[in-house]
Amino acid sequence: MGKYFGTDGFRGLAGVELSALHAFSIGSFLAHYLKKTSPSPRVVIGKDTRRSSYMLEYALASGLASFGADAYMLHVTTTPSVSFVCSSEAFDLGIMISASHNPYYDNGIKILNSRGEKIDEELTSKIEEFLDSDVCLPALSGKELGKILDHSAGRNRYIGYLISTSPYSFKGKRVGLDLSNGGAFMIARVVFEALGASVFVMGAEPNGTNINEGVGSTHIDALCSFVLENKLDVGFAFDGDADRCIAVDENGQIINGDYILYILANQLKKQGELKGNKIVTTIMSSSTLTNSLKEKGIHTLSTKVGDKYVYECMQKNDLSLGGEESGHIILSKYATTGDGILTSIKLMESMISEKCPLSYLVRDFSPCPRVCVSVRLEGKAFDFSCLEPLNLHLTDKSLGYIDTYLGDYRVLVRKSGTEPVVRVLVEGQDKEKCIAYANQISEVIKNA
Repeated sequence: MGKYFGTDGFRGLAGVELSALHAFSIGSFLAHYLKKTSPSPRVVIGKDTRRSSYMLEYALASGLASFGADAYMLHVTTTPSVSFVCSSEAFDLGIMISASHNPYYDNGIKILNSRGEKIDEELTSKIEEFLDSDVCLPALSGKELGKILDHSAGRNRYIGYLISTSPYSFKGKRVGLDLSNGGAFMIARVVFEALGASVFVMGAEPNGTNINEGVGSTHIDALCSFVLENKLDVGFAFDGDADRCIAVDENGQIINGDYILYILANQLKKQGELKGNKIVTTIMSSSTLTNSLKEKGIHTLSTKVGDKYVYECMQKNDLSLGGEESGHIILSKYATTGDGILTSIKLMESMISEKCPLSYLVRDFSPCPRVCVSVRLEGKAFDFSCLEPLNLHLTDKSLGYIDTYLGDYRVLVRKSGTEPVVRVLVEGQDKEKCIAYANQISEVIKNA
């Protein structure tokens, strides 16, 4: 990770760690960079519902236009929609303004290449070097300046694309959608209603400061209650920019990313569409997922945390499915990034094709208990050596995480790439012992 960019773009406290000046500078640099190879660069921009997203959107667009690039505005939308529009309409770059699952006071800038993929480390480094330099770009004027254009039509094309990905009608299904008061609030309901479902929504009243507040994929209990209260067949929760999906079955039980990977891997294998009979997971995934899929003749490749790394591994090995326990699911046949709405559509297809409820699709999958705790840091640095008295040592110094065992209990400690927190994961046979280990490790981190 660099000084500004983490595993999922530039993210921080809006107005302070990520200011309008940062956004203008990034837009300026990208326009200047693109002009070297394209006389009239085109960049598409989307944003989520945070109050600060408007400030950053205008600053980015101004920076781009000031140095000769045309900025096309999708307005409030999702990260996967920006990826889709970028690749399908031959844009030079795509930019999404969002801090994903973070609170409203944070924000972020995600940059996508012309294929709708996260930009490479080389371009990221060049942006960071520019932000820390005193370089003054040559001023443009008159016809050299770029334009700022409305492109809400691109968002509508994305909606049409999602609808086209399913051969099934969802008629007769009662579906709950938790839209997280985020970027999906104008998209997901339209898609599911067009596919015939009876749709019940929550988290669909964004006001600029309530994104992810008690709703969405990181506050899934709200959807569990919503599904039971309304006697729904299934529920789907998205995060602020809708690149994640966590499901809830008809019994109000949580179906996280590992369960979703289990369902989709088996479904794709049955359809003969699981390339190499392999999928990609991350170190955060349950060891039970690997073992359960192996029994079905499906093997897993593991990467460090981040959907960017999952996608890179999928590309390298020409695989069709990958994802994270947190709900980032990538289906390479349809997208180059995680897409929460697409994931929910494919789960619906599995239910309909198998003629069964969601709970039945995971009847043979039972992960061992796990506890995940986040410890907030005062700054961005963290010294793993504080855990050495507990006999916890860095597993991989270059990647910076601990993945080991305390007795029969797996322990994973890593610094988040999107927030100033350390994640502590403990999994094993006894839930109470998992909690005890997680609390013990967390206390050491807090005291350090």
